[in-house]
Amino acid sequence: MDISNLRPLGNPPNAWWVNDQLADISRQELQPRLVNLTTDTKQVRFDLSKTACLVVDMQNDFCHPDGWLASIGVDVTPARQAIGPLQTLLPQLRSARIPVVWLNWGNRADLLNISAGLRHVYNPTGTGIGLGDPLPANGAPVLTKGSWAAAVVDELKAEPQDIWVDKYRMSGFWDTPLDSILRNLGKTTLLFAGVNMDQCVMATLQDANFLGYDCILLRDCSATTSPDYCAQATVYNVNQCFGFVADSTAIAAALEVG
Repeated sequence: MDISNLRPLGNPPNAWWVNDQLADISRQELQPRLVNLTTDTKQVRFDLSKTACLVVDMQNDFCHPDGWLASIGVDVTPARQAIGPLQTLLPQLRSARIPVVWLNWGNRADLLNISAGLRHVYNPTGTGIGLGDPLPANGAPVLTKGSWAAAVVDELKAEPQDIWVDKYRMSGFWDTPLDSILRNLGKTTLLFAGVNMDQCVMATLQDANFLGYDCILLRDCSATTSPDYCAQATVYNVNQCFGFVADSTAIAAALEVG
């Protein structure tokens, strides 16, 4: 049997090798790259080859003074605290060949997949600035895919190898291709960053835990405009029920060894 001209189908490690005579479906494993990480509760050993970083909702609507939250009277200064640590960490992750996944709220312009109950959360009187409505500062439609409102803040620069996934709820796994993408890439350990820590980050992390992923919340790369006790409760619950909590400096130290 001729195996000299096998061609890959799929993304390693979830790839076949095929020609007209053979389909090799053994799915070759990625070379392990094991490192140790200091977390709040334990020393955690994990595999960099099976790791991805989800950056949640670091968008103008949540973090910019002219964005949606600011337009409805929310002080977005706390949300911006995640920008600096992410500016340092993301290049380190890319250098370590850890995929960066931008998980951003980006609705359809017609909002056909958004329920009335979800819209009510963000516009309870029906007269305010809700999903899809124009921002006062520049007219950009709130959290609409392709708009300035839904764009990642200028301070965080994406790279061509980064992965983009739109989400439509607080959880990035609901009604999105995120789970399929991660499984095709062979990723089982997920680093979590972004805003709001106690809402979209936490909802996504919980769903990841329920789906069997190993979850690490990056405390200094996550932030929230909620009261401080919400962040404290999030850290407590992740440590208690859903995974581990670490700082970006601990991740950087692990990457140096790996």
